Amino acid sequence: MGDNTVLRDRIEHLGLTRTELARQMNLAIEGLTGRFGTVSERTIHDLLTRTRWPHAKQRAALRAVFGCPAEELGFTPPGSHHPPAPTENDVLRRTFLNATTGTAVAAVSFISAPRRIGSGDIQRLQSQFANIIASDHRVGGTTSIETQAVALADQALALQQQGAASQRIRSGLYASAASFTSSAMWAAIDGRRFDAAQQHLERAASLAAMSGDASIAFRIWSHAGTLYRHLGRAADGLAANNVARNSSISRRDPLFASLGHARHAAILGLTGDTAAVERAIGHAQEALNRADPDVYRPVWINAFYDQAELDSLALAAYLSLHQYEHAEARAHRTLSVLRPDLQRSRAIATARLAHAQLGQADLEPAINTAMSIPNQGPARHPRVTGMLDAFGRRLHAIVPDSTHTQLWDQYAQDTRRNPA
Repeated sequence: MGDNTVLRDRIEHLGLTRTELARQMNLAIEGLTGRFGTVSERTIHDLLTRTRWPHAKQRAALRAVFGCPAEELGFTPPGSHHPPAPTENDVLRRTFLNATTGTAVAAVSFISAPRRIGSGDIQRLQSQFANIIASDHRVGGTTSIETQAVALADQALALQQQGAASQRIRSGLYASAASFTSSAMWAAIDGRRFDAAQQHLERAASLAAMSGDASIAFRIWSHAGTLYRHLGRAADGLAANNVARNSSISRRDPLFASLGHARHAAILGLTGDTAAVERAIGHAQEALNRADPDVYRPVWINAFYDQAELDSLALAAYLSLHQYEHAEARAHRTLSVLRPDLQRSRAIATARLAHAQLGQADLEPAINTAMSIPNQGPARHPRVTGMLDAFGRRLHAIVPDSTHTQLWDQYAQDTRRNPA
């Protein structure tokens, strides 16, 4: 077969090593069959260099990881001529449709249909949800994560039809489907695909209502508030986030309350109400200080929410208010305590810091900060790219003919020409 450049490019796009890809495929196989898969680094090597058509379990696992069928990963079914490699637009257009229609059917054929669905099925789905969360924090915003999450939601719903189950298990299946759909929604928000995010919101809210799970309902409506914030719809954002803030889990757990207040502050920044922003930040800090770190919580909130995220949301609020000194202070606080594995969050905070410095006319520090973002991985994230483009436009508006602007233009041109 030779080198499978399509698969190689998709692996690089997700930022996966061969070991990580093998593990994700094995987890997908476990979710489909009940047994952890046997994919190894050697298997991945063969898929990249020798395998013309993977066997059925491998094809199902590849579909779960990449959100598209094997044919779109450079493989050819027996008896077929090798099709032309799909263009990027072809892939982006088809992956969502494939995930929402065909994936659940393909996955069901490999599920050992039990007579009774039990807690083990829920645990396997939860382990795949943890995998989605990890992928989101590593690369975030990609169509692959979005379509994979949709496929896993379909898989959770398909289990509802596979056999008898208690009401508790059925609620757990709906909660799993809602969790995956909320991750698809967040990936779409993060990737600036707002129409798709709105569609996921409608489905996720319905599934969460059927599940009765307060924590996932909080996540969905909190994400909805963020969606409307990015769209500049402050009133809708505040209303959606209020659903999360007024939920039972916010009343029970200060960590959820803190996140709700912090996201409210970021939305309030759009309104220009400085006093309301500072009240919300104060409530968020007070609740975070009260939160017991030893309480069991869902994996998704433990994966990202802490002091660094609170400061990052405060930073976003102060930027919206054009209070650049406060924004810069929050940016430095964020970067000083941010966990090292959250590289995308670091890139976003650094881009915001550059904007805060530029807002104070500190041109040289601002440019140095913007240029310090690595030209790989996180810097290719749509949110970071958008902020750096806005940085360049703002720099041109302030000092169109300065040497600083010329330096930035040359850097931006070189970066586009020679991406790392």
